[in-house]
Amino acid sequence: MAKQTDVRLAGAICDFEPISFRTPLKFGGRVIDKAVLINVTVTLENSKGKSVAGAGSMPLGNVWAWPGGNVSAEDSHSAMQAFAEEIVTIADAFTEFGHPIDLVYHLSGEYHHLGKKISERMKLAEPMPELAQLVAASPLDAAIHDAYGRMFDLNCFDTLSEEFMNYDLSEYLDENFEGEYLDQYTLREPKATMPLYHLVGAVDPLTTADVVKPIGDGLPETLGEWIAQDHLSHLKIKLAGDDLAWDVERVLAVDRVSAEAQKALNRTEWFYSLDFNEKCANVQYILDFLKKVQEQNAQAYDRIQYIEQPTHRDLKAHPENRMHEAAKLKPVVIDESLVDYEALLLAREQGYTGVALKACKGQTEALLMAAAAQKFGMFLCVQDLSCPGFSFLHSASLAAHIPTVAAIEGNGRQYCPGPNKKWARLYPPMFNITDGTVGTGILNGVGLGF
Repeated sequence: MAKQTDVRLAGAICDFEPISFRTPLKFGGRVIDKAVLINVTVTLENSKGKSVAGAGSMPLGNVWAWPGGNVSAEDSHSAMQAFAEEIVTIADAFTEFGHPIDLVYHLSGEYHHLGKKISERMKLAEPMPELAQLVAASPLDAAIHDAYGRMFDLNCFDTLSEEFMNYDLSEYLDENFEGEYLDQYTLREPKATMPLYHLVGAVDPLTTADVVKPIGDGLPETLGEWIAQDHLSHLKIKLAGDDLAWDVERVLAVDRVSAEAQKALNRTEWFYSLDFNEKCANVQYILDFLKKVQEQNAQAYDRIQYIEQPTHRDLKAHPENRMHEAAKLKPVVIDESLVDYEALLLAREQGYTGVALKACKGQTEALLMAAAAQKFGMFLCVQDLSCPGFSFLHSASLAAHIPTVAAIEGNGRQYCPGPNKKWARLYPPMFNITDGTVGTGILNGVGLGF
């Protein structure tokens, strides 16, 4: 089934770029103040010998992707860095021709063995989780799609039809997708603009009274200042998940600050998403939380657009955590658990009604899960991993090319804006926020779109 449009990997290299945070980010009981970017460059070659380079970049993200208490953050970081290096080495020696979806699909067959081998070599207490494998491999995945688009002088989202793909979606999902291709689930032109979801971390100051030590770098330091400067209309609120009173009060406090700031902007409508980072013991916690918020502030309750995965990411180990009752009230989206199609099917069975896409899980995985979620009529959102610079543009391009995604999260500008500087000069509408939206219409270039 080979096509003239098939390519092979003719080279792959990676490097690592440390970045510092301007302010700590707390989520799920964990605090991070620095990160490392995995940067990958690949060269693709077609059957006629033409070669083209492409790039991918993503934060290593071990604290989120591998938070287990059995392995230290230092060890999980080292293991994921080794995985990133070694999967690139494997790709560099990979000789098969195919479409990017095929190339990544075949390379992903090495993930489990490689993750197990690295964990054993480092004598870690547990094997590398699937999520950590996906994150470490995601820059390679992105670079392959980027180079493929450049091979044909096309946006990579325009290379997802039967003209380019060797197999329909039933090859990667199931018979429900027979005869269908990814072009049916993606847009030919990116959305012109998208609302930006701004993160309110668990230790982020809401008002000047909350500022213990001013940063003094010229950027806003409180939620009210951020709303006033960027005219934000979408806020993602990090919650504890194990302290009901604190969680309720945090949402109410955010709403008080938001209401005052939005009034100054003459805005009457804005939205919240809630992220408990898997800390809720069960669905009853969510039901109690929503009930209390609604009782104390019905308008704040109405502004809640969706809830991110509230309970443990291991769905098989916790079949009791069924989301049906909560999902009757608000969309509940699967996030950390979503590592493959099987996980999506299990999440649907357990009552989840939405899907959180992330570029950090890989362009290929995100495209396949986006297709499945749309097929099943699920709520869709795109979130990032405090993605700065290149990785934020990649994440935004993904969001802008998926029809039913309404907003894009981008908190790199809050916590690690350094890598944004060079990209902001090239794509100012994506980084200079003036009306609460990002100008995704400019992400229509070749490769990943920029």
